[in-house]
Amino acid sequence: MRWASALSSEERTDAAIADAAAGVRRGLGGAKADLVVAFASPHHLDGAARVPALVEHELPESLLVGCTGSGIIGAGHEVEGAAALSLTAASLPGVRLTPFHLDQREMPEGADPLEWRETIDVDPGSSPHFLLLADPMTMDAPALVAGLDAAYPRANKFGGLASGGPVPGANRLFLRARTWRGGAVGVALAGNLAVETIVAQGCRPIGKPMIATRCQGNVLLEVDGKPPLEVLRELFPTLPARDQELLRHSLFIGIEMRDAVEYREGELLVRNLVGMDAETGAVAVGASLRPMQVVQFLLRDARTAEEDLARLLERSTARAQPPSGALLFSCLGRGQHLFGRPDHDTDLFREKVGAVPLGGFFCNGEIGPVGGATFLHGYTSAFALFSEARS
Repeated sequence: MRWASALSSEERTDAAIADAAAGVRRGLGGAKADLVVAFASPHHLDGAARVPALVEHELPESLLVGCTGSGIIGAGHEVEGAAALSLTAASLPGVRLTPFHLDQREMPEGADPLEWRETIDVDPGSSPHFLLLADPMTMDAPALVAGLDAAYPRANKFGGLASGGPVPGANRLFLRARTWRGGAVGVALAGNLAVETIVAQGCRPIGKPMIATRCQGNVLLEVDGKPPLEVLRELFPTLPARDQELLRHSLFIGIEMRDAVEYREGELLVRNLVGMDAETGAVAVGASLRPMQVVQFLLRDARTAEEDLARLLERSTARAQPPSGALLFSCLGRGQHLFGRPDHDTDLFREKVGAVPLGGFFCNGEIGPVGGATFLHGYTSAFALFSEARS
């Protein structure tokens, strides 16, 4: 297995693809590219329809998948607000690739596993992993990941939502020889491949883990027998001044997603607080709740996001074999907006993991697993690390 990633700042699409393709050919060292993952900034919208043919010309007989993004990652670097196109290519001996496109009308209405398997025609017995790219304007992405989770519960699912287009039809998705203006594209990867996912949600806990003793839908009525706003009022004066300021504008809640009442660090699903009721002390959160779940209040800022990602990358290198290549799906709210400089997450990845070929883009939502289920996230950096399967 070999991976390579290249980034071009050429503004003409044909020149950008030729430039990036030359880079990945050098990186592959003569090996044939089986998979090519392409991400292009909105500067290439006029040439987007030609992307599949241009990639086929430069890297013949490869399977193309990709999309547009307002920020592009390639060759281990990040470009925001400027013309960029990245190609990340892999030679994957012993790996079977099954591409699929779905639009909203083709998607099964519920989460029936048989319907989903028939729709995308991927055998669960092949132990697949799924790369998913969707247009947020035309596809119900949460329903997509929920359906695939029901049909393929043991499969890793990773990817992101196309960005850079403010209205339906403004984004582009690439798959094989076609360019699409909506829906979702995906590739199932099976065979001689191991995939590790890392979802850095960029938060740290304050206070202590609590039990949701009373809730209704997405409304948290009581934690440990108290209204959650009462808990926050008691917690606030115990925090340092920096955390008190963060609590005013960067407060989130983490939810334990496993069935058991058990808290595991890093496995809380981070969700927004979307409403508060001063009279009852209840809070509304951006997820459905069930009684006896573990919940905890969280804070997010640049330093916390850096510490969280560093911890997860260090944990990965300690337990997993070194990857041959990687993809990064990072939120539009990270990058320079959060850290004040480019290449923050890619530099940290290189420092902790090594000089591994890394491509990706800045997403309108990131897809990755937390606590054994797949979710659509915000403000995260979601990595997929690829290596040969252990024998």
